[in-house]
Amino acid sequence: METALIIVDVQNDFCEGGALGVSGGADTAAAITAYLRDNGWKYAAVLATQDWHIDPGAHFSPEPDYLDSWPVHCVAGTDGAELHPGLAPVVKAGALTATFRKGRYEAAYSGFEAILADPEAEVPGTTADAGELLEGAEGESLPEWLNTRRIHAVDIVGIATDFCVRATALDAVRARFDTTVLPRLTAAVHPATVPTVLGELRRAGVTIDEDA
Repeated sequence: METALIIVDVQNDFCEGGALGVSGGADTAAAITAYLRDNGWKYAAVLATQDWHIDPGAHFSPEPDYLDSWPVHCVAGTDGAELHPGLAPVVKAGALTATFRKGRYEAAYSGFEAILADPEAEVPGTTADAGELLEGAEGESLPEWLNTRRIHAVDIVGIATDFCVRATALDAVRARFDTTVLPRLTAAVHPATVPTVLGELRRAGVTIDEDA
């Protein structure tokens, strides 16, 4: 069975020093790179997702609750939305097969809501510039991309364990993919909730690989 590795939202704004930095984010990026150095041969594809917000409504708040609302982060076309430099060796080696973006006008926690990025639209600039470029952007969704290539299993890593990794894994199972989360290659917003999150994922049918 062909398997893809999905790297969820390992972006500057979700790592230390970013607008919504998670403790351990930079270490997670480095660990994913090291993992791929030794295990990249296992995967038919290596995919990355990115939050790519233009106007996500109440997802952004000046008084965030860090559950349903958040500080401004990962604005399309800004440095904060770019992949963390810890993944640069993966990109430079040509090991990243494709990138998918989500959340232009909504929260979009799951990578399965993301669509294939258009490299020609990747022009850094202001939010307004990004909005003009991506207003009508349509592309292949992540599950469509996987199904077209007859990839039926996914391993999931990235940020954050308790939000976007969780949502991506649950959607993958619902879409009938053989789904595994590698928790040692993730970082959480609320680390104390991770055992509960992993228990929920197990009950939903996700394999939790504690050794990878």
